[in-house]
Order: sequence, then C-alpha cells, then structure tokens
Amino acid sequence: MAEEKNKEIPQDESRRKFIRNTGYTVGGLAVGGILGSLIPWRKDHSNGSNPPSSHEQNFNQALMYFTPEQFNIVEAATERIFPADDHGPGAKALGVAFYIDHQLAGDWGFNAREYMQAPFYRGEKVQGYQGRLKRRDIFNIALQEIDNHSMQVYKKSFTELKGEQKDKILKDFEEDKVNITTISASGFFQMLRSATLEGVYSDPLYGGNRNMDGWKMRNYPGSQMAYADVIEKDFTKIKPQSLRNHMNH
Repeated sequence: MAEEKNKEIPQDESRRKFIRNTGYTVGGLAVGGILGSLIPWRKDHSNGSNPPSSHEQNFNQALMYFTPEQFNIVEAATERIFPADDHGPGAKALGVAFYIDHQLAGDWGFNAREYMQAPFYRGEKVQGYQGRLKRRDIFNIALQEIDNHSMQVYKKSFTELKGEQKDKILKDFEEDKVNITTISASGFFQMLRSATLEGVYSDPLYGGNRNMDGWKMRNYPGSQMAYADVIEKDFTKIKPQSLRNHMNH
C-alpha cells in the first residue's frame, strides 16, 4: 500500500515539498538573504489553503545571531533611540533590530575587515575602538549588562520598563555611569546608536528600513538605476526603489 501511495504523488511535486520543508528547517540562515529569492515559493492559494504568515513571506525578518531575549532588548532599546512619532514609524516597525542581528551574523560582527591583532591599548576618542573583542562579543556583554543594570535600578528586566525608565538606563550607558570592566559602556551606546540609524536608512535588502519607510520620511529616492526619465521633468518626489527591486528584474 505504501508503494501505491508513493506512486500517486508526482515526482516533481514531491521534490518541491522537500525543498520547501528543508527551507523551513534551516530558517533565516539559508533563506533569509539572497537564497530566499531563489526558492520557487508558491504565491497562489487557489486550492483553498491558508496563505502563509508574514514571517513566512519575508525571510529577511528572521534571526541569524541574537537569541530571542537579546533581540527583544535590542528592539526595545533602538525604539527609544529612534521612536515612532507623527513623522513616521520608529525603529521597531522599521525592523532595525533585524538589521543589527544580520550585521552581527556577518563580517561586521566578526570585525572581518579590521586589524585585530595585539598589542591592544586604549585609544584616543578620535581613533575609535582599539580592543580585542569583536562587535558580536561586545553586544553579548552589553545586552546582559543592560538587563543587569535595569534589575539593579528598577528591579525589572529592561523590556518591562516604561519609556522614561528605558531612557534612564540607556543614558547611564551613554554617560559611562555603568561600571563594566570588559567593555566601554559609552562605546557600546555609540555603536548601538550608529547601528540604529544605519538600520533606519539602509536598503531594505539588509533587514531594516521596512517598506522603505525610513527613506519615505526623508523623501529619499533610494537605489535608482538612472534618472534619465525624470531629470528634465518638473518633479519634486521620486518613488523609492530598493536593490531588491532591481534583483527581481
């Protein structure tokens, strides 16, 4: 009977199911980036099945480095650095925490293009970071210290705090009021702030700037291939384009 059932399933359909299920298994690491666009996901649901969730539709919104707990802290912290207001969405809605997560999973997190050999000395402020720890290590330590400092001051985890209380914790880091022996508290805050702004305004291909809303708030046209069709026209705004748009053509 088992052999008869297998014969009823077309080989091509069976192969597609295998590829799809394998993609779910490996998660964002395999399909979170360019590879995700190579897998022929079915977009029609004429057979009456339920459409996939938003998470399944956008594999760029998948964790590649952070634990869920770390991600929640970063999402809460970046939202205080770049909060939603009348002008547009904040860091959380823009997916900034996913951008930072993806960067830490890659060369930026490993300091791959930087000289990281001894000797290590405390550098001047204009020299930037001069230590032995990689960025991913700094984030690991700092996120734990954010929660530790929050528990010490407010007896609550950072994600449980109110907005003003979160600001107080982040301000303590910015002003080096948190005693951390392994990293610079202010150095981490500046790194987090810079990464937040990058996530707001980077191309959506990298995980942040969801729906190009960061660009839309600035009337920034994004990654245009050319301006020949509008350069001589009386225009004030151009519809933004992502690198992903050009990859799909």
